[in-house]
Formats: sequence, C-alpha cells, structure tokens
Amino acid sequence: MKVKGFLFSAVEAAIKKPGRLDLALIQSLQPATAAAVFTTNSVKAAPVLLSRERVALGPIRALVVNSGNANACTGRQGMEDALETTRLVARYLEINEEEVLVASTGVIGQPLPMDRLSVALHPLVSALSNDAGLDVVAQAIMNTDTFPQMGCRQGMADGKSYTIAGIAKGAGMIMPNMATMLAFVVTDAAVELEWLEQIFTAGCDLSFNAITVDGDTSTNDTALILANGAAGNEPLGGHSEGAPEFVALLNDLLLSLALQIVRDGEGATKFVSITVTGALNDLQAKKGAKAIANSSLVKTAFYGQDANWGRILAAIGYSGVTVDQDQIDLHFDDVQMVKNGLFAGGDAEARGSEVLRRKEFCVTVDLKLGMGCATVYTSDLSHDYVSINADYRT
Repeated sequence: MKVKGFLFSAVEAAIKKPGRLDLALIQSLQPATAAAVFTTNSVKAAPVLLSRERVALGPIRALVVNSGNANACTGRQGMEDALETTRLVARYLEINEEEVLVASTGVIGQPLPMDRLSVALHPLVSALSNDAGLDVVAQAIMNTDTFPQMGCRQGMADGKSYTIAGIAKGAGMIMPNMATMLAFVVTDAAVELEWLEQIFTAGCDLSFNAITVDGDTSTNDTALILANGAAGNEPLGGHSEGAPEFVALLNDLLLSLALQIVRDGEGATKFVSITVTGALNDLQAKKGAKAIANSSLVKTAFYGQDANWGRILAAIGYSGVTVDQDQIDLHFDDVQMVKNGLFAGGDAEARGSEVLRRKEFCVTVDLKLGMGCATVYTSDLSHDYVSINADYRT
C-alpha cells in the first residue's frame, strides 16, 4: 500500500524475542496534519501520554512504533525511554523531536530493552522506502495477531487522485473505548485539521468503538491519522465538494480494519454481529449490544453452538437499558428464537443451533420501545483464548 509523500520501514530489534520484525517507522516527507483518539483507560502507557501531547502541538513528520513491549506501567523510566526513542529518530531524520510520535504494544510492566531498540533505530531510518508500502509496518506491529490487518481506498478531490491507507493490530485486550489496539491511517489528501479531527473521531466511534473481543480496554489504545497533502488538492473541509466521498471512504476503511480485528480475535472461531433495535435511543441500543457482545456466557454459548437465548435476554436485562421483557423479540439470522419475551417454540431450537454452526451470523434483539439502533461486532470465546493468554508472557 503506497501513499504519496510517505516512507515506511521495519526491522528486527528483538524487543521481546528474536526472529521477527518488531520495530517500524512511518515518515511523512512534509509536515502532516494529524488527528488521534487514545485510550480512556485511567492507566495510560508512556507512548500514549507523549503522543497525545504532541498531536495537540501541531504538524507531525514521523511515527515510530514497536511491538512486544507496551512500555506501560513503567514509571518515569518508561517516559524517558519514549522520549529517547523520539530524540534518536528525530536526529536521524533531521527533524524536530516534537514532530515524532511513538506507539508501543505488547507486555505491560516491563522496561523497554533500550540497548537493543536504540541500536536498531539508525538501520530503521536507513531502510525507509515507499517500495514496501505500509504493509511492512503492519507486519511489525503484530503481537498475537495471526494476519496483518490492512486496507486501502482511493478517491478524487479537485481533479486530484488521493489514497487513504490504514493498518491495525489487535486480537486480544480488545474493547477500545476511545477512544492492546493500534490503528494507523495515512492519506496524501490535504485535509483541514479541525474537520479531520471531527470526522476521524466520529469514524472511530462507528468502527473501533463498535467491536469487542474480550471486553478489555488496553492501556495503549491509539488510533491515528496523518494527512500530508501530497496529492495536491485544495484542503478538504466540511463544505468541500469532495467531503462526502472522503468521509465515506475513511469510514469504510476504518470499519474494515475494525472487523479484521474481530475476525482475528484470539482463539476466535465465530464472527458475530449483535444488533439491538427498538431502543429508546442509539446510545441505549449500543449499551445493550455491548452487554450482549461482552458476556462470557453468551460468547461461550456461541463457541459451543448452543442456542441459549436466555443468556442474551439476561445480558440485555442487566445492561441498564430500558426494556419491557414482554415485548422483546430475538432472532439468530432469520430464525426467530423469542417473540414477546417468550420462546418462539416449534423447531426454533434446532434451527437456531444450525445458525450458530456458521462461521458468521447475526443476533438481532428488538426491544420495540423506540427508534434507537446500534450494531456491535464480536467473536466467540474458545479454549484457545484461555491458552493464548495463559502463556502470553512466556
């Protein structure tokens, strides 16, 4: 995935263990407008604190990111390590230190191995190229991910073609509230800062904030977009002719990345869309859908292909959403399991279990109280999820 005016590289720094790419760099050849959303977890990693501060200061020229170590809960030393990483990158790129962002993902509570990381930074800068594109960065930020999550969209503005490309990582500790999930988007379109902040935040709410694998919000969740204007268009804003297309392409890309994260959920065997309709408002609908999507009992029933609709009604009931249990309808795909709060009877059990044998299916809950509607995307909870996370640090 090549984007005009951006260079990319990745090297092996053996941050957690040797044998894989684990340190990556994105450089914009000209100052880029930047917008980001970060974790709302009260425990924040040093890279989150530093990058949040720098995004607010102005244009950005580079992002350095490592996997294998989150640099979270590492105290003053962790912040100094993050600062030193950006100092070295800035020196090698001959740019201002404040123009460099940093992100990390991996094990919490362990100091960065700066002896290995710092030595790898000069080769990382030397390897910068547009040839491999963003793909090489996607490979370097993987932890327990089984495939690189990425996508690309193209559009036109003022007769100029532009590209929006993005990558993400995340398979466990996934229920972003921004807002361990990282997502980086780069575009060569010129975009006004205030408008970019608005549409990126809204796009993240419809995508990364609508997924859950295990209900855990990371200390490191970061979603970032850089727009460097290399396409040569007039800066896009809310009133620009090309604005609707840009928003549609960006939202489509963000949702694609988010759904790839769910499909790669640790140990996942199912991809499930949870839709709540008929709620009093959209916020209540999303709250109810998240309660269902995060329920361990519901997720293990999905894994076991058990049409246990009672667990779903229990989850919507304890979610805090306004319900009338005598009006609730529930479907697995097109199979009605519950009608007006009661089991639909007949062959619903057998047909519902058949739906749950599929790799992908939808659960729809209609509260029949209002116009509120929301969808949350989730996975099942398998034996492999326990095994992966039991052995994560070894």
